[in-house]
Amino acid sequence: MYLSEMNREELTAFNNEAKSLYADFKSQGLCLNMSRGNPCKEQLELSVGMLAVFDDGNFMSENGIDVRNYGMLDGIPEAKTLFSDMIGVDDDEVIIFGNSSLNAMFWTVQVAYNKGILGEKPWSQCDKVKFLCPVPGYDRHFKVTEFFGIEMINIPMTATGPDMDMIEKLVSEDDSIKGIWCVPQYSNPDGISYSDNTVKRFADLKPKAKDFRIFWDNAYCIHHLVDEPEYILNILDEAKKAGNENIVYIFGSTSKITFPGAGVAVMGASHENVEELKKYLGISIISYDKMNQLRHVKFFGTYENMIEHMKKHKQIIAPKFRLVCDILENEIAPLGIGDWTDPKGGYFVSFNAPEGCAKRIVKLCAEAGVTLTGAGATFPYGVDPQDRNIRLAPTYPPIEDLKKAMELFVICVKLAASEKYLSEK
Repeated sequence: MYLSEMNREELTAFNNEAKSLYADFKSQGLCLNMSRGNPCKEQLELSVGMLAVFDDGNFMSENGIDVRNYGMLDGIPEAKTLFSDMIGVDDDEVIIFGNSSLNAMFWTVQVAYNKGILGEKPWSQCDKVKFLCPVPGYDRHFKVTEFFGIEMINIPMTATGPDMDMIEKLVSEDDSIKGIWCVPQYSNPDGISYSDNTVKRFADLKPKAKDFRIFWDNAYCIHHLVDEPEYILNILDEAKKAGNENIVYIFGSTSKITFPGAGVAVMGASHENVEELKKYLGISIISYDKMNQLRHVKFFGTYENMIEHMKKHKQIIAPKFRLVCDILENEIAPLGIGDWTDPKGGYFVSFNAPEGCAKRIVKLCAEAGVTLTGAGATFPYGVDPQDRNIRLAPTYPPIEDLKKAMELFVICVKLAASEKYLSEK
């Protein structure tokens, strides 16, 4: 029986049972963390061999430059070849950054804020600057725009990507809208991959602001969880067809491919965008870590080998996602007190509790020793208007700990939901 259909007596008995189970978990003194999408130890071990690639004493790039020295601001040529394949751009449409794509995104917004884009006035000199934010979305994107005082506008996600009717209308009418955050493949946290039609509509946008940019964070482009993965259209190719190639910045990294703290970040864009950004980049840095770039190239060799490497990741983490979804299906679905995604890739399961329950569930979990991503984190300013969404991150805990954490989680959902329905009876 759905919880919402129970009478007060039935709800009270259900609530008391949930309280008893919760008290038992609370007495166990758990200390489990599934708040961020961190790779687990077994995933990190997959790339340890990379640390020995310089044992041959060869530090030379294919262009004859010693990577231990200065130079090559935008990356060594063989790294450009490897990572341009990953994000779907040409070798001369890419900049290789340091270890963080988030830092590259922050820096790109900072350049627009301080210097402007392709001759337009800096955003800091505009009366108002706004960004569109598909929700639920990536909390760190929202923190970047909040840092610069940029107003954020919620855009609902659909099964095929953000609401394109809403996006097209807003950007065509308002020149203070300067950008949109997108995680187009296996979106964070919903795991949605944008449809072909959605990508084409993005590429064909006609914004009123000439300096409007799509921040296309393709963080999970090769992070598949199934044997028949989803793929998306190439946004830059589609933008070129539409005569609109300057509209997009594409970002990616190896943070969840090799080592999160020592990966390689990459940005792809039109020639015109790349040349302008390189001009500003050269003021702040002489070069990024070219040894790390070459280390990755020597370890993988080819993009095809990187794809094979990611299949090893899938073998480790796919059972964890299956465990999470199975527990939710067995414990929550029969009660009608939540819905969730069953992603084909990426790093998260997005759970929607009954309205008004997310904060209560996260608090109950924390008090019993399981740390989740904060309720509201997947919305700008940390405010989920319906207080429903909770981002679950299954990858980091050992599967035994994950099972224990999920057992507690469903008890907390039952407890919070029964409290809600009791208060309404």
